[in-house]
Amino acid sequence: MVEDGKENLVAHNLSAEEWLSRAQMLVPRALEKAREVKGFPGRWKMIISKLERIPTRLSDLSSHPCFSKNALCKEQLQAVSRTLNEAIDLAESCVKGKFEGKLRMQSDLDSLLCKLDLNLRDCGLLIKTGVLGEVSLPLAEQEAAADHSNIRELFARLQIGHLEAKHKALDSLVELMKDDEKNVLAVLGRSNIAALVQLLTATSSRIREKTVTVICWLAESGSCESLLVSEGALPPLIRLVESGNAVSREKATFSLQRLSMSAETARSIVGHGGVRPLIEICRTDDSVLQAAAACTLKNISAVPDARQALSEEGIIKVMINLLDCGALLRSKEYAADCLQNLTSSNDNLRRCVISEGGIKSLLAYLDGPLPQESAVGALRNLVGVISVDVLVSSGLLPRLVHVLKSGSLGAQKAAASVIFLICGSTEMKRLVGESGSIPLLIKMLEAKSNNAREVAAQSISSLMTLSHNYREVRRDDKCVLNLVVLLDPSPQNTAKKYAISCLTLLSSSKKCKKLMTSYGAIGYLKKLTEMDIPGAKKLLERLERGKLKSLFSKK
Repeated sequence: MVEDGKENLVAHNLSAEEWLSRAQMLVPRALEKAREVKGFPGRWKMIISKLERIPTRLSDLSSHPCFSKNALCKEQLQAVSRTLNEAIDLAESCVKGKFEGKLRMQSDLDSLLCKLDLNLRDCGLLIKTGVLGEVSLPLAEQEAAADHSNIRELFARLQIGHLEAKHKALDSLVELMKDDEKNVLAVLGRSNIAALVQLLTATSSRIREKTVTVICWLAESGSCESLLVSEGALPPLIRLVESGNAVSREKATFSLQRLSMSAETARSIVGHGGVRPLIEICRTDDSVLQAAAACTLKNISAVPDARQALSEEGIIKVMINLLDCGALLRSKEYAADCLQNLTSSNDNLRRCVISEGGIKSLLAYLDGPLPQESAVGALRNLVGVISVDVLVSSGLLPRLVHVLKSGSLGAQKAAASVIFLICGSTEMKRLVGESGSIPLLIKMLEAKSNNAREVAAQSISSLMTLSHNYREVRRDDKCVLNLVVLLDPSPQNTAKKYAISCLTLLSSSKKCKKLMTSYGAIGYLKKLTEMDIPGAKKLLERLERGKLKSLFSKK
């Protein structure tokens, strides 16, 4: 036993050249012994075929200028030598007929075939990965590339050797990523991504878990999404979402969340059967995972041709439930975004949202302290499918007023748009006017966003056709000034035609006409008349007549 230990120690200390010589001497001996075997002819024929390929692989390795300077070369030669020794031992056992049983020997020979395949593949990969080339650089460049060399070696180890060695390489890579993200990304290539993707289906759950952690980090880095998809990461990620352990499931879901930001990838997720497992996660109590799955589904719902597939998997009911019961606020936001996307262009999906009780849930969601655009947008999409009376009786108007007061600018724009859409009748204009929305719409005319000013002016011009609303607009001290500012003739200002409409109605008031003139409306209108903007000439004539009358009355 002591002598064996000393022999192993000596072998461990051999150089790469010495290991090469040992392997080269073992090949002819292994071939000689293998050819003497009479039993198991099919298996030994395959073993001999693979043994005959080893010298070429050894020659390829030894001819590289950095052969003797890389630890991976030495490790690979050690592995080849162990396999050759095993081949010799098994051949001798078969020749002498000294083995425990036919089935046991068949199993041992199959194992030998696998090891030979691995040795041949790994020798090729060692050259293919480029990890041997780092030390052939000039000295100054070697020092600069030292970090890259270590990282390339780690990636090479993910492709070479047995699973336990790959597991250790993954551990090292995970630790390295925490401290040196920039350099890891700098050396990342297609072959490295491909190696990681292959490990997502490893038999070891520990390796799958570590691998998906790395994949998740790469996806979230935003630098290699297309490589991950093209190298086939989606199917194994979806399987991990479906049946992985807690960590694997979480990291796989986060990875899909990031990757689904691409419309093409979102389609691929649907094609690979990813919708159902994501919907199942939305039904769980894991709030963080639920939010990630909801965001992924929201991203997919932004792709028009994926919406029907989502609907068939029951997404509408699930998203409405998230609006009602989602543990995290962002889960509710993603659910509202998803419903807005689903209802943007399909009447059948709109009717499905209504039949599942979506209006009540969307309105309840708007009661929050900072209402978001998506829920209002979803309601806007439903306006043409359901009776306005039903919407109003469900409490729409107070929610719109709340959004105009407290919502994000996007939500305010959507609310103003809803107001314009529902004001098709005199009665509805009266109800909207009485709801307190007009002063808030007038305030929106001061928004920095051109779109916000435009939709506010559009809604006001519609509401003003009712005399009660007209009087409320006229009473607002800032209204005329805000509307005159919107006469700006620049192409970026798309609100001018609605401003003209509102000011034309207000021009029946002497006070308002004077204010328009004093704020410079005539100058704006002359330019707009030259541009043939509808209504500009008529309003200009009214103001100029009023100005003349004022001059004559003074005389």
